[in-house]
Amino acid sequence: MPGTALTGSRIREQRSQQGLRQADLALQAGISASYLNLIEHNRRRVTGDVLARLAQALGLAVDVLEAGAQGALVEDLRSAAAAADSDVELDRLEEFAGRYPGWAGLVAAQYRRGAVLERSVEALNDRMTHDPHLSATLHEVLSALSSVRATAGILAETEDLEAGQRARFQGNLQQDAERLAVSAGALVAYLDGSERPNEGTTAPQEELEAWLAVWGWHLGDVEAGNATALEAEILGLPSPGARVLARAWVGQAVRDAKALPLAAFLAALVEFGPDPALLAQRFQVGMLVVFRRLAMLPGFRFGLVVCDGSGTVTYRKPIDGFMVPRFGAACPLWPIYTALSRPMSAVSALVEMAGRVPQRFGVRAFCQVTQAGEFGGMELREAAMLIWPEAGGDATALAVGSTCRVCARGGCAARREPSILAEGV
Repeated sequence: MPGTALTGSRIREQRSQQGLRQADLALQAGISASYLNLIEHNRRRVTGDVLARLAQALGLAVDVLEAGAQGALVEDLRSAAAAADSDVELDRLEEFAGRYPGWAGLVAAQYRRGAVLERSVEALNDRMTHDPHLSATLHEVLSALSSVRATAGILAETEDLEAGQRARFQGNLQQDAERLAVSAGALVAYLDGSERPNEGTTAPQEELEAWLAVWGWHLGDVEAGNATALEAEILGLPSPGARVLARAWVGQAVRDAKALPLAAFLAALVEFGPDPALLAQRFQVGMLVVFRRLAMLPGFRFGLVVCDGSGTVTYRKPIDGFMVPRFGAACPLWPIYTALSRPMSAVSALVEMAGRVPQRFGVRAFCQVTQAGEFGGMELREAAMLIWPEAGGDATALAVGSTCRVCARGGCAARREPSILAEGV
């Protein structure tokens, strides 16, 4: 029995921090809620197999649940050492954390801060390189600045201007300066609002995703059969395009909920696990319906990416550690693109996302083909990729990134452009 007398308390603490219910965690780990309740109150010792499944469901290493806070600290220190690729005494990490907890905590905090900054760089690069609104705003700022400079140059260098001409140029200078101030203010406001859920969006798709994120990616009114109650929320979306997309998404969610009723779907998850093929057979529905349903379940840590036949990402439900670009092209090695080229074939993979400390994810992808119009007419393809965190292991993983520009992996045959993080660039 690997669990100590306080392992259950640590499981309960980690579950509470992540906002998971006992029933949700028990379902993901394949045990009953009553058994999990006994474990969390330290009334049952947890076996190695169950502890491993609980750790995977919580996205943690097993030793974090076994060793508590110090175990988590040691895990962070080990990750920091791996990120720095330095020759440190890994066999003395526990001793270091025990004797100098303050310094150990500082090192771990700096490592976590670095990871946050790394994700910010990825997001900002994506925005600076591909954001159409940012490009247009910068063009307006530069245009106003050029006008101010040209007019000021004429006033400074031309001494024999008539009074009327000088007054006209001064008026133009005033107008251009005001235009510059307005454009610069709009640019600053846009960049400052980029990290807030409902601000800084530039397209209806981004507005829809921000709206769903506010709801926790789960529309409770749809489950309750009261989708019409969402109309007032939809009317509050900023753009008409976003409102159209939101109504279409709610309509799709209603159809998905009817095809896969929540109670029956949760029961099937206990029986079959989160296997899209088995669940699709059980309910006689399409594979992408199951993908969407899994990604929208409350308390489950599934990410979802959807793309159309051109490979353009049309929907993103993010998952921590797996960066999906908002504007630029995604990594060409993602399994979703393999599925796109092999329609109606199931694609499963273990992927490792590039970063200072590479993170592993399980992935399932599927491409569905729809015939539009008459036989032999237009063929529409839609592919989806379900993503969940995987614990480390010895299995070989497919090395991927978010996008080529911020992926420092060398020797990638699929690279489209140099990385800004690579040496010598």
